[in-house]
Amino acid sequence: MTAKTISEGILRAILFVVLVVVLLYFFYEIQTVIAYLIVSLILTMIGNPIVKFFRRKLKFSNTLATVAVLLIYVLIVAGFISMFVPLIVSQGASLSVLNVASIQNSLNALLAQVDAYLNSFNMNSKDLLKSSNLASKLNLAFIPVFLNTILDTISGFGMGLASTLFITFFFLKDKMMFINGIKTLIPQSHEERILNSLDKINDLLSRYFIGLLLQLFIVFILYLIVLLIFGMENAVIIAFLCAVLNIIPYIGPIIASVLVAVLTMIGNLGSDFQSVMLPQTIYVLIGFSVVQIIDNNVSQPIIFSKSTYCHPLEIFLVILTAGFLFGILGMIAAVPIYTMLKVIGKEFFPDNKVIQLLTKNI
Repeated sequence: MTAKTISEGILRAILFVVLVVVLLYFFYEIQTVIAYLIVSLILTMIGNPIVKFFRRKLKFSNTLATVAVLLIYVLIVAGFISMFVPLIVSQGASLSVLNVASIQNSLNALLAQVDAYLNSFNMNSKDLLKSSNLASKLNLAFIPVFLNTILDTISGFGMGLASTLFITFFFLKDKMMFINGIKTLIPQSHEERILNSLDKINDLLSRYFIGLLLQLFIVFILYLIVLLIFGMENAVIIAFLCAVLNIIPYIGPIIASVLVAVLTMIGNLGSDFQSVMLPQTIYVLIGFSVVQIIDNNVSQPIIFSKSTYCHPLEIFLVILTAGFLFGILGMIAAVPIYTMLKVIGKEFFPDNKVIQLLTKNI
């Protein structure tokens, strides 16, 4: 190997690294556009079955069916804004979730009542609470950050909404044009397999996202009913936050239960701890547990097992593995990505025994 060959190899490696860095920087700079594309793809997957329904049952043209779907999206967004945003803003202010110092002070008062309750049983927890500085370690900053993110997004999402709907319109309307474009880019030998994979992935993920939206809505309604039964103030905002947290598999409901327990106690500050605060918190947690039992045994099996043709244990292991490797974002994206990999595996490696076992129902 000559010095010239080595230098050329080093130069190619440097150029490759520079190209990768430039591409990563480019993707970083257009991350907003990428986010629009991802949201548009999800809306397209949700809208495809509706477009098919309008075309087959109502005999709409492709363009008219697409416009009808976009109008449905706009009406949903408008309804969400008119119904929920005023409640979120007003109840969020009432709950003081936009003020970290206020909720932290409420937490300190709550810990003082817990300490007094334990002292009544000759359990000296005051020194323990002080030494552990528990109040400062319970960082509830994620609540205002989460809510402020939602409010900022809602208040400044006009451009994003217009862009997303514009992209979604052409994804839905010109689906065949994109498919024909893909045909020109893929090798002839793999064309049928790739197109079959895309069709199956689109069908499975469409059903998955529709089911996920339905699941979150059901969980929101059930949470709201529980909170209203026990006379919780700010029931809408608390149920909304807890339902959104349910997007995170397995961990989300636990976080939601802890959150509602803390907020229930804070909402009853000034009441007797033993006769009012503690019993109501226990009742609310029991209600949330019932909701989770319903969700885990009805909603989730329907969504995961029926829409992606996966066994619940299989889904659990996939989500658990993704959580260890990539954190919360990995847990959220685990099921869609795993579904895509299964479809691709079945199309390209149909004779593999493991693939056959995992994809026997697809």
